[in-house]
Amino acid sequence: MNDLDSGTFLRADLAFIADWVREGSHVLDLGCADGEMLDYLQSNKACSGYGVEIDDDKIPACVKRGVSVIQQDLESGLAIFSDNAFDTVLCLSALQMMKDVEGILRDIARVGREAVVSFPNFAYWPHRVALLRGRMPVSKALPYEWYDTPNLRCATIQDFEALANEVGLEVLECVALEDGRPVHFLPNWRGSLAVFRLRKK
Repeated sequence: MNDLDSGTFLRADLAFIADWVREGSHVLDLGCADGEMLDYLQSNKACSGYGVEIDDDKIPACVKRGVSVIQQDLESGLAIFSDNAFDTVLCLSALQMMKDVEGILRDIARVGREAVVSFPNFAYWPHRVALLRGRMPVSKALPYEWYDTPNLRCATIQDFEALANEVGLEVLECVALEDGRPVHFLPNWRGSLAVFRLRKK
């Protein structure tokens, strides 16, 4: 956990990602959960914007934090937003729960000038070991059993890079994180969370 100037705490992976968002940016946070990230960006980086969240239980927390939140299913698309409406679109650990990943990425490319996307890296070495033992992986990054997981899609860093290129997004940076810290040696093996900074081609 990182201690912030505001006296609040931000999860290590979110603190890393927040550094990629420019001061004063107009931000769309897809699958914003309780609004923690957007709250931090508003308070500490003078950002503005909206969160999008479907979970009834998370909306009151967003409102309490002063985050403007729209309750909507991401699968229904981002038609309410115009082209290039945001400087940065965030989609953090939510993409793997979507049925139409390609469609959502195309929408992200349409409404944002840049994007930051993160997801559990299925090629992380403990996941590979679990599969070699004949079991579906369970870890901090993938904390559910196969029968109750909300994750519909499993991807590796290389898988996502290929799809991003196909939908018109240029990879500016790609980092694998383990406990919120960048992994430089064998990142596709040793990083549990993949984080991409992307720009429209």
